[in-house]
Amino acid sequence: LCCSEVSISPLFRWPNLLNHYNPMWFEKAERSHGGPGSKHWPLHLQSAHPDFRLHSQLCESPVLRQYYAVSGKEPVFISPQDARARGIHNGDIVRVFNERGQVLAGAVVSDLYTPGVVRIHEGAWYDPTKGGEINALCKYGNPNVLTLDIGTSQLAQATSAHTALVEIEKYTGQIDNVNAFNGPIEMVAQCEYVPAQQVK
Repeated sequence: LCCSEVSISPLFRWPNLLNHYNPMWFEKAERSHGGPGSKHWPLHLQSAHPDFRLHSQLCESPVLRQYYAVSGKEPVFISPQDARARGIHNGDIVRVFNERGQVLAGAVVSDLYTPGVVRIHEGAWYDPTKGGEINALCKYGNPNVLTLDIGTSQLAQATSAHTALVEIEKYTGQIDNVNAFNGPIEMVAQCEYVPAQQVK
C-alpha cells in the first residue's frame, strides 16, 4: 500500500470514535462500584490467568490441583469484608452467579482483594450438572458461564472477561462429584459403521 491508501477511514464505520483522538472513557455494559448493573450484581469478577495451568491445559492434573483447588473446586478469592457480609469462611463451597450462569467454587478469604472484587482463574474445565441446559450449575468453577460474550468495543474485539458482575452466596444444596476430568462419555453407535472407502 502507498501512503495515500492508508488512512483513518475505517474509523468512519464507528461514529462514536470520530473526533476522539485523545483517550476517553466508553461506559461498559456492566461495571462495578456504582456502574451499570452493580446494584443487582455488586461484585466485580476478575478471571485472570492461573498460576498452575496454561489456560485450561493441565486442569485435569490431580498433582497440580492439590496446590490450588479448594474443597475440590476452582478457588474464588474474596475480601474479608465481602465474605463476612455473606457468612462465608475459608474452604466453604460457594455459588457464584449472575443472570448468565452459575458455578460452584471454593472460597479463599484474602485481604489481598479489595471489597467488591472477586477472582476466579480462567481455564477451569466446564462441568455442568445438566449438560445442554442453559444456566446449568457448573460443578467445578468455569467463569466463562458468567462473563459477557461481547467485544470490548466496536473497534477492538478483545475479550471482555474482566467486566463481569456477580453475586456470591454460601452453597447449601447437594454437591455432586466433579466429572470433568473423567474423560469422554462412551457413545453407542446408532448405525452400522461403514468405512469411507466403501461409501458410493
